[in-house]
Order: sequence, then structure tokens, then C-alpha cells
Amino acid sequence: MKPVVKRMLLKQVLAAAGLMALVACETVQTTQSGIVGVNREQRMAVPAETLEQAAREQYAAMMAQERQKGTLNRNPTQVARVKAIANKIVPQTVVFRPDARAWAWEVNVLSSPEVNAWCMPGGKMAVYTGLIEKLNITDDELAAVMGHEIAHALREHARERASEQAVAGTVISVGAALMGVGDLGQKTAEYAYMGLLGLPNSRRHETEADRVGIELAARAGYDPRAAVTLWQKMGQLGGGEPIKFLSTHPPQSDRLADLTAYSQRVMPLYEQAKK
Repeated sequence: MKPVVKRMLLKQVLAAAGLMALVACETVQTTQSGIVGVNREQRMAVPAETLEQAAREQYAAMMAQERQKGTLNRNPTQVARVKAIANKIVPQTVVFRPDARAWAWEVNVLSSPEVNAWCMPGGKMAVYTGLIEKLNITDDELAAVMGHEIAHALREHARERASEQAVAGTVISVGAALMGVGDLGQKTAEYAYMGLLGLPNSRRHETEADRVGIELAARAGYDPRAAVTLWQKMGQLGGGEPIKFLSTHPPQSDRLADLTAYSQRVMPLYEQAKK
């Protein structure tokens, strides 16, 4: 086949593959905008039920492993503290999506030096003791972390990333097969996709979670300004940060400026909750 004809055919097939993948997507509004105004529509190709079922199974398996290792909820004081904060934040999620009231929420504390916390689709959460101990974290700062992670689940960011990868994978696989570039060529295309689309989208997810998270914390009666001190502590702990273009998180200066502005926006909610 002549190169020109092959290129034309490739473009047509890639366009068709991309169209088929996009047709399989649905445009959804996962959350209401709240005071912080997060109202971006999202394109989903993966059913929510698929990810939620996988999350439930993975969470149960992880907690069973942690229990076997003796690292699940080992410190009663820490567990009580984390659960008390969760019990105040979770009811506020209905402001962003009323159906979250029916989620099977669960939170556990894992004994690990890792500075981390997460919330799976459907409300399955974990907080690591390294986060509590290494940052000497306050309740307001812990609420900022938990609100941030809950916001990821409310906004279904994991489902959105999975959908993006599904669509991109369809186009990349077809293109690699037609061009005869093999696995190496396909991997190169996948890395290019991550650099051009995947990482910037992850930074957008982080910003959305920051904004929704501080509103959740404020509504629950936790000072939203603690999100700023939290990330200042994170910056001191983490040392030098990666190059902005390759980072899945916003650079420290941008993040602090955004959190400062949005924490002021939700201060009336915090003041009302304290009353």
C-alpha cells in the first residue's frame, strides 16, 4: 500500500474509532456546584456501578489483609478521632450530590509511615497514621484532607480517568496495529497521551477536590483555612517538588493561592456551622 493511501486510511480508521469511543460516553453532571462553583460536566464511558463494585471488593480485601497484619485500627484514640471527623463531613456531601446519603460509607485507620489518605468510589475510606503523626495534624487539617479525598469520590474522578483511558486505549490500539509499530510504538503513544492529556486532567481533578473539600470541611464546622497550613506542612515534608509540567498535583504556590482564595469564600459557611 502506498504511504499516502496508508496515512489517509489510518486517519479515517482512527477517526472512526474515536467516534465510536465517544459515542459510548455519556455526559454527566456528577455534583451540584456548591458555593465553590465546581460545575464542570464530565464524559464517562465506564459505568459507575462497575467501579463501585470493584472498589467494594478491593476495599474488603485490603482491610482483611491489614487486619491479618495487625495494622487495622490499632490505635483506638486515632480511630475515634478520624471517625468523629468523618461523621461530621459525610452528612455535608448531600449538598453536592443527594444520592451520597445512601452510600455505604466506611472509614478505617491503617498503621503505616506513609503520609496518605484516600476515598474510593462509593465512600470507602482509609487514613494512614503517617499522615497524622508526621504532620502533627490538627482536626481542622485532617478535615481538609478527608474532605479533599471525599470530593474525589463525589466528583467520580476515578471513573473519569478510567473513561479517558478507555477511549484513548481504543484509538491508540487501532493506530498502533495499522501502523505496524508493535508494543513499543503503542507504549510510546500511551506515554505521549499521558503527557499531553492525562497529567493536566489530573491537576484539574486535584484543584476540584481542593475546592469541594474545603467547602465540605467548612460546612462540617472545620476551619477551611487549615487547608493552607496543611499544604504548607506537606511542602516542608516533601522537600523539592517535581516539575509542574510532569506533576499530577498543582505546584505548591498555585495550590496555596487557590486554597487561600476559596477558603475565604466559604468562611461564612464555617462561621454559621460554628454557631
